[in-house]
Amino acid sequence: MDDRGGGSFVAVRRISQGLDRGNTCHSTSAEVVAGSAAWLGRGLSCVCAQRRESDARPSFDLTPAQEECLQRLQSRIEVSYDSSISEHQEALRALWNASFPEEELRDLISEQWKEMGWQGKDPSTDFRGGGFISLENLLFFARNYPKSFQDLLRKQEGDRALWEYPFAVAGVNITFMLIQMLDLEAENESAFDLLYCITFKLMDNQWLAMHASYMDFNTVMKSTRRQLERELLLEDVSRLEDLPSYSLLTR
Repeated sequence: MDDRGGGSFVAVRRISQGLDRGNTCHSTSAEVVAGSAAWLGRGLSCVCAQRRESDARPSFDLTPAQEECLQRLQSRIEVSYDSSISEHQEALRALWNASFPEEELRDLISEQWKEMGWQGKDPSTDFRGGGFISLENLLFFARNYPKSFQDLLRKQEGDRALWEYPFAVAGVNITFMLIQMLDLEAENESAFDLLYCITFKLMDNQWLAMHASYMDFNTVMKSTRRQLERELLLEDVSRLEDLPSYSLLTR
């Protein structure tokens, strides 16, 4: 495999529209089929575009370390949120503390959660589409890019709509979209989390550019996906940090 400089890197193949979470395809062998190759750094080794029969580019074998990390990432994706597991409870509390450090959470089931953009007082009911990894993605975002996270949470940038998208539910939807969109091969699990942060900021950027309101959320998500696919296929992108939308993030 091509061993390039530092950075985070995800290997992706575009897969057909409309796949449900259970049908998202994953490589079963240590082979990544080369389509229009776009290497995104050292972490998630990734190939974009569907394979063409005439494409004679070589395939790339994953190292044992990459296979192991791929399996761990796929295992993360398969974990459902379970409110009876203490680790999941603590992650949810940690998300609240990172989001509203000045306000104490009274209970894991509380009307307070609506302030963050959950649909009801029990966030666990919103994790069905994205699973536990969607909570991990939000927590990673809050801890590693707190400025961007708070800007999105509190809708502090741009000319906002009267009816905004719900922050937390949007985050779960972004995890679900990425799971559907990418066939993942990884040696750096955090590359998926970084791609999540980039995508969330990209989505909000699209939201503002489209002067969107609540009913436009699905349209904005489709636009975000198209833009992300275009950026992943750029010739000069060799790691996630090279994506144009990476520049939207601030720590």
